[in-house]
Amino acid sequence: MAAQLGFVQPARTAEGNQPPARKYSNVERLALSRLKAVHDDVQKLRAQRKSLDPLPGLNDYRCILHAHAEDSSHTGGTLPEMLADAKKAGIHAILLTDHFRPPRDFIDGRWRGFKDGVLFIPGSEIRGCLLYPEKSVLDKMERPFPDLLKAVTASDGMMFLSHVEERTDHPMDGLTGLEIYNRHWDAKKDMDSLVALAMKLTDPKQLVELEESVRLYPDELLAFQCDYPQVYVDKWDEGTKKFRLTGIAANDCHHNQVFVVKMVDEETVLLGTVVDKDEGMRKVKAASRPGIREMTKGRKPGDILARVDLDPYHRSFWNSATHVLAPKLDEPTLRAALKAGHAYVAHDWMCEATGFRFEALNAAGQPIGMMGDEVKRSDGMKLRAQFPIPCHTRLLRNGVQIAETSSKDRVEFSVKEPGVYRLEGWLTVDEEPRPWIIANPIYIR
Repeated sequence: MAAQLGFVQPARTAEGNQPPARKYSNVERLALSRLKAVHDDVQKLRAQRKSLDPLPGLNDYRCILHAHAEDSSHTGGTLPEMLADAKKAGIHAILLTDHFRPPRDFIDGRWRGFKDGVLFIPGSEIRGCLLYPEKSVLDKMERPFPDLLKAVTASDGMMFLSHVEERTDHPMDGLTGLEIYNRHWDAKKDMDSLVALAMKLTDPKQLVELEESVRLYPDELLAFQCDYPQVYVDKWDEGTKKFRLTGIAANDCHHNQVFVVKMVDEETVLLGTVVDKDEGMRKVKAASRPGIREMTKGRKPGDILARVDLDPYHRSFWNSATHVLAPKLDEPTLRAALKAGHAYVAHDWMCEATGFRFEALNAAGQPIGMMGDEVKRSDGMKLRAQFPIPCHTRLLRNGVQIAETSSKDRVEFSVKEPGVYRLEGWLTVDEEPRPWIIANPIYIR
């Protein structure tokens, strides 16, 4: 499809950040028929995708932040497994976030640098933040927060606010940025669909359907809970009124969503994950789930009756990623690009977003800045974005939607006043809008 150039006028109303409405609940999305409909539309979207040339002098690197392996009792994956899956998913860099385990220092050099073509950068998750110092801060990890922040962000160190839903009042001054999407939040806020999964795991017929969903539509299944990260972007929009803050995706991947059903006796099973001990699993009786009797028939206590793997690393990596625009792939360059906000968040499982660009132009149409940059407003200034496929776009200024377009792969917006301008791209699958791309802002002063 030929590129279309969309010139748009401001939206009629500016009542705040009101994203497109959903059509289905998560439980409805979980149905095999819904997953198939999503999958069919995703295949059509991918077939439309065009390769875009990167911005001059830059490359688009798919990076993973907030990633766990071999770092806690609730982490199921290993570092070699993570590396193999990174290669499988086309990931360029992984910024690890080890859980703090003193006296072990997370910056120990074992997984720093290139491993079989994938760049690893050590980091830690502690005190509600993701820490990426350049050198060891082990002696500062339990010091007052201002001391820790100063030590981590010295030189090219970075610190991002994590799990924003738990700390919406956390001050943002001094931080590099924050998560603007976290897959874990989508899961933990939605008990109804977790109960629905448990019901499927303890009924033979529903279990067969769930296993079929994993086999045929694995990416769609992992994404069934994915929603617009309202609480995250609200915190971001408020913060960028005062500070330049880089928004990143948090995969929060552990490869621990491997659900198992374990036999206790003919009338009882345990339901949990591969990282749970028996005492931490939920006991389910046949009195409430009669299908358990069929599952335990002919089996013996301790047998695993079902095992469903929802989140291998490669699937998590496709679900969401932080695309970083940088001239080359090494640790100093990647750090500089992230600190500058030269990045965007994308749900690549619907369509790989590589090649997306969002930039500011002067009156002559010459680029004068890109996402993350601060530029001075001038007469005739425009904002321009280009996507690999046509999509619905939303332009927000200071957190308020001011314009939108539909079915465009190239759009321009006139800039009439200063502000913090950020752009979103949405795709429609199964007649329902889903957030696809959230770009870091351009700060127009």
